[in-house]
Amino acid sequence: MKDHTPLKRHQAIVSFSKDHHFGLLLVWKIRQGLDKAVNPERISNYVLFFFKEDLEKHFREEEQLLFCKLPVDDVLREQGEADHQTIYRLVAAIEETKDDTTLLSQLADELEKHIRFEERELFNHLQNDIKADDLEAIASRFSNNSKAIDEKWEDVFWDSKKQ
Repeated sequence: MKDHTPLKRHQAIVSFSKDHHFGLLLVWKIRQGLDKAVNPERISNYVLFFFKEDLEKHFREEEQLLFCKLPVDDVLREQGEADHQTIYRLVAAIEETKDDTTLLSQLADELEKHIRFEERELFNHLQNDIKADDLEAIASRFSNNSKAIDEKWEDVFWDSKKQ
């Protein structure tokens, strides 16, 4: 079994890790909705909202600020970019077919797998390979404010007290 003891993150990468907390919370919300047999269109509407308000920007910033600091043929960079493309395709499919619980489940699985990969492998690799000056420049990036995003959303299907 691999040791998943977290390394001390450079400040430049901390904001991305904080965003990941909210990505995992999205995974949990999708699964809560599916477990409670919530109408999949309600879940899909939230997924699309969250993607447009948060996740899409997070992916773009990872690609523009982090991934591009690695060689194009870096295996971990390639996996991170491929994961993003898989998630983009799933979100597009959900937008087309909002009542498909299989797509929602696949998205939850892929997003969780991707976040775990970034936290356990890619970010450690980046932290070791990116020049100190580049890391300092990236450090000014602010985390997405996902908590505020949920304040804009009324249908909290994941909360059994508000069903």
